[in-house]
Amino acid sequence: MAESTVAFRYAKSLIDLAQEKDKVEEVYKDMAFFRDVVTKNRDLMLALKSPILRHEKKLAVLRAIFESRVDPLSFSIFNIITKKNREGIMDIIADEFIRQYNFLKGIQKVQVITTVPLTEELRKEFTALVAKATGKEIELEETIDPKLIGGYILRIDDQQVDASIRTQLAELRLNFLN
Repeated sequence: MAESTVAFRYAKSLIDLAQEKDKVEEVYKDMAFFRDVVTKNRDLMLALKSPILRHEKKLAVLRAIFESRVDPLSFSIFNIITKKNREGIMDIIADEFIRQYNFLKGIQKVQVITTVPLTEELRKEFTALVAKATGKEIELEETIDPKLIGGYILRIDDQQVDASIRTQLAELRLNFLN
Protein backbone atom coordinates (compact mmCIF):
# COMPACT_ATOMS: atom_id res chain seq x y z
CA MET A 1 0.00 0.00 0.00
CA ALA A 2 1.31 3.46 -0.85
CA GLU A 3 2.80 5.48 1.99
CA SER A 4 0.41 8.37 1.33
CA THR A 5 -2.61 6.08 1.65
CA VAL A 6 -1.32 4.61 4.90
CA ALA A 7 -0.46 8.08 6.23
CA PHE A 8 -3.94 9.32 5.29
CA ARG A 9 -5.57 6.49 7.23
CA TYR A 10 -3.48 7.02 10.37
CA ALA A 11 -4.01 10.80 10.24
CA LYS A 12 -7.76 10.38 9.66
CA SER A 13 -8.05 7.98 12.59
CA LEU A 14 -6.07 10.35 14.79
CA ILE A 15 -8.12 13.40 13.87
CA ASP A 16 -11.37 11.46 14.42
CA LEU A 17 -10.16 10.28 17.82
CA ALA A 18 -8.97 13.79 18.72
CA GLN A 19 -12.40 15.18 17.82
CA GLU A 20 -14.07 12.50 19.91
CA LYS A 21 -11.83 13.32 22.91
CA ASP A 22 -12.09 17.10 22.26
CA LYS A 23 -8.30 17.40 21.88
CA VAL A 24 -7.95 18.47 18.25
CA GLU A 25 -5.99 21.63 19.07
CA GLU A 26 -3.58 19.81 21.40
CA VAL A 27 -2.91 17.04 18.88
CA TYR A 28 -2.45 19.62 16.10
CA LYS A 29 0.19 21.42 18.18
CA ASP A 30 1.88 18.08 18.90
CA MET A 31 1.97 17.08 15.23
CA ALA A 32 3.35 20.50 14.29
CA PHE A 33 5.95 20.12 17.07
CA PHE A 34 6.88 16.63 15.83
CA ARG A 35 7.18 17.93 12.27
CA ASP A 36 9.36 20.81 13.43
CA VAL A 37 11.66 18.49 15.42
CA VAL A 38 12.19 16.01 12.58
CA THR A 39 12.70 18.83 10.08
CA LYS A 40 15.43 20.38 12.22
CA ASN A 41 16.98 16.99 13.17
CA ARG A 42 17.49 15.01 10.01
CA ASP A 43 19.29 12.26 11.95
CA LEU A 44 16.13 11.56 13.95
CA MET A 45 14.08 10.90 10.83
CA LEU A 46 16.92 8.81 9.37
CA ALA A 47 16.94 6.74 12.57
CA LEU A 48 13.17 6.25 12.37
CA LYS A 49 13.47 5.12 8.74
CA SER A 50 16.44 2.84 9.43
CA PRO A 51 15.76 -0.87 8.86
CA ILE A 52 18.73 -1.70 11.08
CA LEU A 53 17.36 -0.22 14.31
CA ARG A 54 14.86 -2.36 16.17
CA HIS A 55 11.40 -0.98 16.81
CA GLU A 56 11.94 -1.03 20.57
CA LYS A 57 14.93 1.31 20.16
CA LYS A 58 12.93 3.63 17.94
CA LEU A 59 10.12 3.74 20.48
CA ALA A 60 12.64 4.44 23.24
CA VAL A 61 14.00 7.39 21.23
CA LEU A 62 10.48 8.71 20.63
CA ARG A 63 9.64 8.24 24.31
CA ALA A 64 12.76 10.14 25.42
CA ILE A 65 12.09 13.07 23.09
CA PHE A 66 8.32 13.38 22.98
CA GLU A 67 6.50 11.55 25.78
CA SER A 68 6.79 14.36 28.35
CA ARG A 69 6.25 17.10 25.73
CA VAL A 70 3.11 15.92 23.94
CA ASP A 71 -0.41 14.99 24.93
CA PRO A 72 -0.84 11.29 25.85
CA LEU A 73 -3.27 10.93 22.94
CA SER A 74 -0.58 12.10 20.52
CA PHE A 75 2.03 9.83 22.04
CA SER A 76 -0.35 6.87 21.79
CA ILE A 77 -0.29 7.22 17.99
CA PHE A 78 3.53 7.16 18.10
CA ASN A 79 3.26 3.93 20.06
CA ILE A 80 0.78 2.37 17.62
CA ILE A 81 2.80 3.44 14.58
CA THR A 82 5.94 1.91 16.08
CA LYS A 83 4.17 -1.37 16.88
CA LYS A 84 2.94 -1.52 13.28
CA ASN A 85 6.49 -0.90 11.96
CA ARG A 86 5.53 2.39 10.28
CA GLU A 87 8.00 4.75 12.01
CA GLY A 88 9.53 5.65 8.66
CA ILE A 89 6.38 7.49 7.58
CA MET A 90 5.68 9.37 10.79
CA ASP A 91 6.67 12.64 9.11
CA ILE A 92 4.18 11.96 6.30
CA ILE A 93 1.49 11.10 8.87
CA ALA A 94 2.16 14.38 10.71
CA ASP A 95 1.96 16.32 7.43
CA GLU A 96 -1.29 14.60 6.54
CA PHE A 97 -2.75 15.30 9.97
CA ILE A 98 -1.87 19.00 9.59
CA ARG A 99 -3.44 19.02 6.12
CA GLN A 100 -6.64 17.43 7.44
CA TYR A 101 -6.70 19.83 10.41
CA ASN A 102 -6.43 22.79 8.03
CA PHE A 103 -9.28 21.39 5.94
CA LEU A 104 -11.39 20.84 9.06
CA LYS A 105 -10.77 24.40 10.25
CA GLY A 106 -11.18 25.98 6.80
CA ILE A 107 -7.58 27.16 6.62
CA GLN A 108 -5.92 27.52 3.23
CA LYS A 109 -2.12 27.31 3.11
CA VAL A 110 -0.65 29.67 0.56
CA GLN A 111 2.99 30.09 -0.41
CA VAL A 112 4.27 33.32 -1.90
CA ILE A 113 7.80 33.50 -3.28
CA THR A 114 9.30 36.94 -3.79
CA THR A 115 12.72 38.51 -4.25
CA VAL A 116 12.45 40.62 -1.09
CA PRO A 117 10.46 40.27 2.14
CA LEU A 118 6.84 41.36 1.84
CA THR A 119 5.74 44.58 3.45
CA GLU A 120 2.80 44.40 5.83
CA GLU A 121 0.64 46.09 3.20
CA LEU A 122 1.52 43.52 0.51
CA ARG A 123 1.03 40.67 2.99
CA LYS A 124 -2.49 41.92 3.74
CA GLU A 125 -3.19 42.38 0.03
CA PHE A 126 -2.12 38.80 -0.83
CA THR A 127 -4.09 37.43 2.11
CA ALA A 128 -7.24 39.38 1.19
CA LEU A 129 -6.97 38.43 -2.49
CA VAL A 130 -6.62 34.70 -1.80
CA ALA A 131 -9.24 34.74 0.99
CA LYS A 132 -11.72 36.32 -1.42
CA ALA A 133 -10.92 33.74 -4.13
CA THR A 134 -11.05 30.69 -1.85
CA GLY A 135 -13.51 31.78 0.83
CA LYS A 136 -11.18 30.39 3.48
CA GLU A 137 -8.92 31.70 6.22
CA ILE A 138 -5.42 32.11 4.80
CA GLU A 139 -2.13 30.98 6.30
CA LEU A 140 0.59 32.72 4.29
CA GLU A 141 4.06 31.21 4.01
CA GLU A 142 6.69 33.53 2.61
CA THR A 143 9.85 32.46 0.80
CA ILE A 144 12.56 34.67 -0.65
CA ASP A 145 14.22 33.71 -3.95
CA PRO A 146 16.50 36.39 -5.46
CA LYS A 147 16.64 34.42 -8.75
CA LEU A 148 13.13 35.67 -9.59
CA ILE A 149 14.62 39.13 -10.31
CA GLY A 150 11.24 40.69 -9.44
CA GLY A 151 7.55 39.88 -9.18
CA TYR A 152 6.21 36.85 -7.31
CA ILE A 153 5.07 33.25 -7.50
CA LEU A 154 1.87 32.38 -5.65
CA ARG A 155 1.12 28.71 -4.86
CA ILE A 156 -2.23 27.48 -3.61
CA ASP A 157 -2.31 23.69 -3.27
CA ASP A 158 -1.40 22.41 -6.74
CA GLN A 159 -2.08 25.70 -8.54
CA GLN A 160 0.55 28.32 -9.25
CA VAL A 161 0.48 31.90 -10.48
CA ASP A 162 3.91 32.85 -11.79
CA ALA A 163 4.19 36.63 -12.14
CA SER A 164 7.97 36.68 -11.86
CA ILE A 165 10.22 38.70 -14.12
CA ARG A 166 12.42 35.63 -14.61
CA THR A 167 9.51 33.77 -16.22
CA GLN A 168 8.49 36.78 -18.31
CA LEU A 169 12.07 37.14 -19.59
CA ALA A 170 12.19 33.42 -20.43
CA GLU A 171 8.92 33.75 -22.38
CA LEU A 172 10.29 36.78 -24.26
CA ARG A 173 13.42 34.83 -25.11
CA LEU A 174 11.34 31.95 -26.50
CA ASN A 175 9.26 34.38 -28.56
CA PHE A 176 12.40 35.89 -30.07
CA LEU A 177 13.85 32.48 -30.87
CA ASN A 178 10.65 31.42 -32.62
